[in-house]
Amino acid sequence: MDWKLSVVFLTAFLFSLDCCFCQTYVLDDTKGLGRVFDGIGGLSGGGATSRLLVNYAEPYRSQILDYLFKPNFGASLHILKVEIGGDAQTTDGTEPSHMHYENDENYFRGYEWWLMKEAKKRNPNITLIGLPWAFPGWVGHGKNWPYDFPDITASYVVNWILGAKQYHDLDIQYVGIWNERNYDAKYIKVLRAMLDKVGLTGVGIIAADGDWSIANSMLIDPNLNESVEVIGAHYPGTITVQNALKTQKQLWSSEDYSTFNDEVGGGCWARILNQNYVNGKMTATISWNLVASYYQELPFGRDGLMTAQEPWSGNYVVDSPIWITAHTTQFTQPGWTYLQTVGHLAQGGSYVALTNGKGSLTVVIETMTHDHSVCIRPPLPHFNVTSQNATFQLKGSFASIKELKVWRSQFNFKTKKPSFFEKLTPLTIKDGSFTLNLAEDEVYTLTTVTTGSKGSYPDPPPSARFPKVYKDDFDVRNPPFSEAPNFADQTGVFEYHVNLTDSGPHVFTLRQALTERPVTWAADADQTISVIGDYQWQNLEVTCDVFMENVKSSGVFIAARVDKGGQSIRSAKGVFFWVFADGTYKVTNDLAGQTVLAEGQSGTRAYGWYNLSLTVKGQYAAGMLNGYPLWKQAVVLTPKNGWAAIGTRSFELAQFDNFAVVAE
Repeated sequence: MDWKLSVVFLTAFLFSLDCCFCQTYVLDDTKGLGRVFDGIGGLSGGGATSRLLVNYAEPYRSQILDYLFKPNFGASLHILKVEIGGDAQTTDGTEPSHMHYENDENYFRGYEWWLMKEAKKRNPNITLIGLPWAFPGWVGHGKNWPYDFPDITASYVVNWILGAKQYHDLDIQYVGIWNERNYDAKYIKVLRAMLDKVGLTGVGIIAADGDWSIANSMLIDPNLNESVEVIGAHYPGTITVQNALKTQKQLWSSEDYSTFNDEVGGGCWARILNQNYVNGKMTATISWNLVASYYQELPFGRDGLMTAQEPWSGNYVVDSPIWITAHTTQFTQPGWTYLQTVGHLAQGGSYVALTNGKGSLTVVIETMTHDHSVCIRPPLPHFNVTSQNATFQLKGSFASIKELKVWRSQFNFKTKKPSFFEKLTPLTIKDGSFTLNLAEDEVYTLTTVTTGSKGSYPDPPPSARFPKVYKDDFDVRNPPFSEAPNFADQTGVFEYHVNLTDSGPHVFTLRQALTERPVTWAADADQTISVIGDYQWQNLEVTCDVFMENVKSSGVFIAARVDKGGQSIRSAKGVFFWVFADGTYKVTNDLAGQTVLAEGQSGTRAYGWYNLSLTVKGQYAAGMLNGYPLWKQAVVLTPKNGWAAIGTRSFELAQFDNFAVVAE
């Protein structure tokens, strides 16, 4: 072969090889648009995931809220979904109901009202959603199921929506359906009718907050189909099903992410925010959870968009998912529309494009590799991503765009020096196109929107352990929240209480308020318990005044080294010092009370205050009643460490006062 011809062939080969990594993607609205974008959101609850946030002092609490909700600052969330508290363990704790009992209504319990108002204060246009994970026991009429009496359940939910407006001026736009595993079509239709009857025609129902299976029923049941506005799935793996698409309803990933918020977690979030639409035509994605504001040793520690788990120190961490969220939220709004021309990149990754229909364009590109974008669930099939050059051609109404603002995040896993949400030099558009050199594990936003910004505050205080000396006498006359600071209820509800008939030292107390087991999908313990403190505590003294309110069967405890919480609370171990209204005491190595370390007579009765003291040091524990030794030298081999706690024998009324811990 002639050498000149060889050079020609070699040049052509190299050009074709290079073009394997060159691909043109057209962004065009000429043939119409895709689905309407509904927003990106965070979920507070399911359960008690924002518990510690409310205890932060200013200015740190407001700074955290700004990173979450303030437009053009941080995550700039479009949606806030909250738990409609149901008095039950729903993952990391319990949230109080607005109706503990059928004749009880109180729309100031808990902290979700406060959180919604703070979000609304920062973003008046934020979409608000309520979802019950559990219900007070009376709703189920003795069964662990809320749908046998759909009118009662619907009325309970509707009351919450009405209360949000009446007492907090909050308009709830959507309400979800309980239970990830089951749905009840009759209940959904009853709820829709009741919402309409009381004038809440604008409140949409999201169903079924589980998988896509409700779509099958909607296609054959016109009344059900008409009742449901949004089909919401949990952890869909970016995939929908054909029958869900056939309903022509809005499709949402109504709970997603749930992944440790390190850089791999940020990569997970980047991938699914794009691919939930590219693969599944889902127009909203909501992160569980909003902010990791619960003790990290509880289940799913740090599975939030950011971390705020130290109100005692003021420390918080703005994790990578905040800035990954900003790539979409700061440059779009609900009501924008996806282009039909979205999809996967030739060498891996994905791109979406959205417009407001008035000339604005936002393009979000992600090139997350498999191992750097694994979410907690579902399993992620293998795929490859490599560096590539991508050319984007602007057509239709976008052909006249001359410049795009550029924001970039680079995870830089090899150097471990990530750079998030960095504003680059604007990109000049030539002949209606532009080319990007895309490396692995990057996120780009290219946009005509000029208002984006990376907000910041001075560094918060350094991280610190929970104070080794801690006291709370609960003497708060007008508490801003119904729960005492730093207590994390794991079964039962412990609320501030005023004894109107007591003029002595116990006027203001903390009271366990439930008398029957709630309706829940999680595993509440048979006992009520609220934990507090440092999970690493080993040697400590816990003291508390206690008051039992059931003559026949009351029992209360204080505890140390409690090793489990959340959905594992039933199997919690530790050192539990119990006294009972029948005049006895017991020391157990577990919350269930099966492993007894000591027992005997205490002389305790209902309707009298007693001071309990529990000391645990090394392998030994001792207890005092009213300042006198009651038992000692109980051998405690395990656990070696854990939280302090208070609680009751069953779902019963009991009060606590003058709680204190001294740890070594």
